[in-house]
Amino acid sequence: MKVIVIGGGPAGMIAAIAAAENGNQVTLIEKNKTLGKKLLITGKGRCNITSSLPMDEFVKNVPGNGNFLYSAFKNYTNQDIIYFLKIQGLDVKEERGNRVFPVTDRSVDVLECFKKRIKELNIEVLFNTTVEDILVENGRAIGVLLKLLTDTNFKNLKTVTDTNLKIILATGGKSYPATGSTGDGYVLAQKLGHTITEIKPSLVPLVCYEKELCQGMQGLSLKNVAIFIEDSSTKKKIYEDFGEMLFTHFGVSGPIILSSSAHLVRYKNLNELLKDKKIILHIDLKPALSIEKLDERILRDFSEFKNKKYKNSLDKLLPKKMIEPIIRISKINPEKPVNEITKIERHNLVNLLKDFKITIQGFRPIDEAIITSGGINIKEVNPKTMESKIVQGLYFAGEILDVDAYTGGFNLQIAYSTGFTAGIS
Repeated sequence: MKVIVIGGGPAGMIAAIAAAENGNQVTLIEKNKTLGKKLLITGKGRCNITSSLPMDEFVKNVPGNGNFLYSAFKNYTNQDIIYFLKIQGLDVKEERGNRVFPVTDRSVDVLECFKKRIKELNIEVLFNTTVEDILVENGRAIGVLLKLLTDTNFKNLKTVTDTNLKIILATGGKSYPATGSTGDGYVLAQKLGHTITEIKPSLVPLVCYEKELCQGMQGLSLKNVAIFIEDSSTKKKIYEDFGEMLFTHFGVSGPIILSSSAHLVRYKNLNELLKDKKIILHIDLKPALSIEKLDERILRDFSEFKNKKYKNSLDKLLPKKMIEPIIRISKINPEKPVNEITKIERHNLVNLLKDFKITIQGFRPIDEAIITSGGINIKEVNPKTMESKIVQGLYFAGEILDVDAYTGGFNLQIAYSTGFTAGIS
């Protein structure tokens, strides 16, 4: 069988490899001049390959339609991708939070493993090429209309057809459009009758109303903090987590903030609540200490600095960039001698450190998101094969599907698992 894979990201490359290993004649079509452009920037250029969690834990980390992935996750596991890389000569290591990285800390080395196998299997790769249309006859995919991007006059459109053809659409979402993820696949699928669920940014930094406050702490990374996001209109916790976050010029970012966005983007009446300033980020700056223990800690610091002013007494307790904002919000006179701070004032400081509040205004643009929430409606896709229920011989893989997960390697595993499933089906 002839197999055409559209999109040379992780899902497309795995799909092409799996199809070729099954004895098919495979062509991989990529609009960029090289494969895996987005893969190179994952994990800040280190590539968080997957998670070491048991596979039955993966679905719990996919807030976006995780149940759809049961079969795909069984078909191709985290151990499968680790073994694949090992066979290609690349070992991995596990870091905090079950994150798996290449031992070299270089995403380019992961990409080279894919490229090496693609070359070994003699997979034809067409670069600088887009699919303008997927051709369908009697409800079955029979071909593609190709355009070479260097041909600005559309003079050399090329049609590729076959009576025994399989097409795998793995063009990604709309996040990081500079890498080629510009939503092309959605257009192709819609032409064929597929429904595209609303496209939103996910794993994306959050914009806050208190911009001046956040700008004052820009670049400050907080490790080992606890957060929860609350709908203050109902006092409902939308999301909670523990780990690392970062203050930016527009609000907040970092691993636990990015993961929170995957939940927040799905919350009911979100736009109204954001507009009404009802979505609150609560940060526990000292989660290892109870209120009582933190009070004792501050008392010890105040005793040590009893002859200093309040503004000079927090160096051992807080990062430098956070001292001025905490002093301001605590409403304790910065010039006040420490030994004159009242019990009520001290308790207010303790409560502030245990519950530092930021009001969420919204999300950064989708082109700054790590992944896309939304995509091909999963009700129109067979979860056991990734084949379209609308067009026979058309398959989907990766971020183009309406599935998305937290940070930690889960989204790349979705790409491998759905790509492999589409490739072998």
